[in-house]
Amino acid sequence: MIRRKAHAASLSEVHSSVNTGQEGFFRKLLAFSGPAFLVSVGYMDPGNWATDIAGGSQYGYTLIWVLLMSNLIALLLQSLSARLGVVRGLDLAQASRESYPPAVNFSLWLLAEIAIAACDLAEVLGMAIGLQLLFNISLLTGVCITVADTFILLILQQYGIRKLEAFILGLISVIGLSFLAEMILAKPLPGELVKGFIPSLPDHTALYIAIGIIGATVMPHNLYLHSALVQTRRIDKSVQGIKSAIRFNIIDSAVALNLAFFVNAAILILAASTFYKAGLFNISEIKDAYHFLSPLLGTKWASILFAVALIAAGQSSTITGTLAGQIVMEGYLSLRIQPWLRRLLTRMLAIIPAFITISVLGEGSAGKLLVLSQVVLSLQLGFAIIPLIHFVSNKKKMGIHSISFTTKTLAWLSALVIISLNVKLVAETLSEWMSASGKSLAVWLFVIPVVVVSGLLLIYIFLFPMLSGIIRRKVTLPHGMLPDIGTLSPPACDKIAIAVDFSEMDAISIAHAVAQGKKDAEYLLVHVVETAGAFMMGNEIRDFETESDHENMLKYANQLQGMGYHASFRLGYGNPKKVIPEIVNGFAPGLLVMGAHGHNTLKDLLFGTTIEAVRHKIKIPLLVVRK
Repeated sequence: MIRRKAHAASLSEVHSSVNTGQEGFFRKLLAFSGPAFLVSVGYMDPGNWATDIAGGSQYGYTLIWVLLMSNLIALLLQSLSARLGVVRGLDLAQASRESYPPAVNFSLWLLAEIAIAACDLAEVLGMAIGLQLLFNISLLTGVCITVADTFILLILQQYGIRKLEAFILGLISVIGLSFLAEMILAKPLPGELVKGFIPSLPDHTALYIAIGIIGATVMPHNLYLHSALVQTRRIDKSVQGIKSAIRFNIIDSAVALNLAFFVNAAILILAASTFYKAGLFNISEIKDAYHFLSPLLGTKWASILFAVALIAAGQSSTITGTLAGQIVMEGYLSLRIQPWLRRLLTRMLAIIPAFITISVLGEGSAGKLLVLSQVVLSLQLGFAIIPLIHFVSNKKKMGIHSISFTTKTLAWLSALVIISLNVKLVAETLSEWMSASGKSLAVWLFVIPVVVVSGLLLIYIFLFPMLSGIIRRKVTLPHGMLPDIGTLSPPACDKIAIAVDFSEMDAISIAHAVAQGKKDAEYLLVHVVETAGAFMMGNEIRDFETESDHENMLKYANQLQGMGYHASFRLGYGNPKKVIPEIVNGFAPGLLVMGAHGHNTLKDLLFGTTIEAVRHKIKIPLLVVRK
């Protein structure tokens, strides 16, 4: 029996943070709306644009039916992902860690991280191309600028999940309105457009493009993301409450993914109404599309709107990709790192190959790099779909909320279609590499083994639940068995340290401190002088700020003494992260009280968080109070 740690809440900082207990259908629907919109941006990211443009320029409106079929498959799979999160309270990565052996989970985590890096690579290139087209800068400069968006998600997360959803919805609106304007300018032919919904494949090349469209539509990281985002809603855990939550999430998915379908269809229709109509059948590069739009539509706004939509698509997709990275790392490895570090690592894994490739091979390689990112995503897709279908089909874990036979059949057919087409795409790409590069030995030595091992792993996760059932594992507390708490007798707290910074938080901190120790305890007020002189000269500094801080500390101590408390103070000099623990440990109190400093994200990045540093250097309880 393998023992596992209990799972932390997925996206714990926003878990169950949105109340869905409103009365009335539309108010309740509004409360549930949001997660699918964050997911939908993955279906309209820059990686999809090339296939949509190629399909429209070569075959007109003929392949719109492929987009519709892809959208229906995506809707089915995303609804299964949402169901898993609502019913079991686990995201896809957590459910996998609970079910599969450690070695398999590590492999699945590694593949998921590679897929997220590949997805981020597409966003980097898409945004860089958009910036280049709009501001006439080099592609390498655009790639470097994309590092700056590392801070955007960090800032947005501070305001809660609803604000983040609103920001993403704003970017989606920019994309949608841009292409709506493009459609009006392009004036598509309604009759030909309707015929495009009739399934047909004119030739072998059309099949290849259709494979590309389907392969680029369903993103593996979206399945991890959706199963976590639905848990931001606080729902009624009764049978009817769960059924209601599933129903509202399906509606949310239908609305959001249909919007994504509109965007992808608009790109294809735009290519059909302009390039195909003008006889330009070989337009597949985003740059080419941008440069030809203005002459064909007779206005510079056509190209400008195209570039703006491209930047918005890249930015929105990269934010959700970062959240998916956090979910995958925490779910598979139970490892949580600082969000800014997670974001920077993901972005560096995308920027470095982009920077090297463009520097060595030139800007013309960007299109090929985009295609490569989609191939990598294709290779990973089955490793997310197969476990998902197994999990939501499991009656022991899902109970009455497990999917029906009909839904299960449709899900496996969808998986078969997607995996088969993606395997074909990967096989053809490998064949091209071996014939075009002339270095088939390198492909055989380094690429083929990875593909073979990945294939064996895919077969394993497909057969494992059916042969032996999902292994039932005992879930324990993160730190062992639950101890008997016995008779509650709080430890004596005869000495309490209080960190102050001469802000309005001081009164709150001191009030909490005296509530713990009353008038029997001894209180030490602690403040650290952080001037440049204090860093250099320590307690020998006698500047204006030091004198002022000393006077303030004396006033605090006198006020407490006047109220009957035993109070004294200590001034420290230099870095608070080091000095506060030194003073506190020397005083040997039973409790340290600190007020939340209220820094915003940028200041945290520049100066760090004192509380986080201090708590690791003391061996006593730390009480953090907030306004």
